[in-house]
Amino acid sequence: MGATLGTGAAALVVHCWRSAGHRSLRYPIGRRDACLVAARVAAGAAIGVGTRFVWSVAPKEPAAVAPHRTWRGLDPAPDGAGIGIVVNPGAGSGRAGTLDPAAELASGLPRAEIVVPDDPSEIPDQLRKLAASGVRALGIAGGDGSINTAAGIAIENHLPLVVVPAGTLNHLARDLGVETVDDAVDAVRAGHAIEIDVARIAGRPFLNTASFGSYVDIVDAREDLERQIGKWPALLVALVRVLRHGTPVDVVVDREPHRLWIVFVGNCRYEPDGMAPTWRERLDDGQLDVRVADAAAPLARLRLVAAVLTGRISRSPVFRTWCTTNMHVESTDGPLRLARDGETFDGPGAFDIGKNGDRLAVYTPNRELA
Repeated sequence: MGATLGTGAAALVVHCWRSAGHRSLRYPIGRRDACLVAARVAAGAAIGVGTRFVWSVAPKEPAAVAPHRTWRGLDPAPDGAGIGIVVNPGAGSGRAGTLDPAAELASGLPRAEIVVPDDPSEIPDQLRKLAASGVRALGIAGGDGSINTAAGIAIENHLPLVVVPAGTLNHLARDLGVETVDDAVDAVRAGHAIEIDVARIAGRPFLNTASFGSYVDIVDAREDLERQIGKWPALLVALVRVLRHGTPVDVVVDREPHRLWIVFVGNCRYEPDGMAPTWRERLDDGQLDVRVADAAAPLARLRLVAAVLTGRISRSPVFRTWCTTNMHVESTDGPLRLARDGETFDGPGAFDIGKNGDRLAVYTPNRELA
């Protein structure tokens, strides 16, 4: 479906540009017509980018996603004793199909401490209370943003993490092979866990991705609109706005100046190549997967959109990718907005993105023993 929509968007963009070109030969284009053409181009591009970059789906089943793992044995908890889990009150809408994760967790781990706060803003405090109470593992039921919050607190307290997929996309849970509440429960009961890399941006940990540039603008614009029109319509409108009005960032990366639209930094190497990074074969390779869209080249925005829509981004001169372990970024325009695991925050004007060898133990079902 994503490929079909992407192809349709490409056709729409070409049609709009051709229409504008033919019209300019015969009739003067008015301001209203020019704006309409620009809007159509932006909308088509937004759909294409959304289906190929934002909404892409991993083509692998969970058992085959991460075959290379560093296993770590933890004490089994057949009834959940010593496990503390916070459930995002908005959880249950994810693709795992969970309607009431708190009830499922209580049933599968009857002695675990399950906390459901009244408001999502209370999640960090509840996680810290559990960590301070002496639990031997900290858990979270929610999406990637909630998992990121829980991971930071688990790292601070040297605790393993229980991930329960109950968000919209559940990127980390899929790479772990944790598809359902039952998967998380089974891993806790058996004491099966793996160690995964922890990366940091401006000192803050992330488990999936970090970014700055237009992606952050898209997330911020989506959040402003989400309560009014819903998440996916808000994302589409945000894409259109940023594609039409977004501006690149001027930064110095490891002493080399760049003018960039989008900067994607993955925790470990992502597949496939290009601007649709979707899954990871490993979660412990020690690498950062860096992908950038260059805004310094002539017609960079149009060339970027065309390359994404035609599936030729990996060969485009406006796209670069490399792997590293650390990178230093300095903004020439002052502090930047940054993103980590889909959550945005105000960052400094100079910061590091990298790994220092930190690992986090995360409960994961061991299908190799099945």
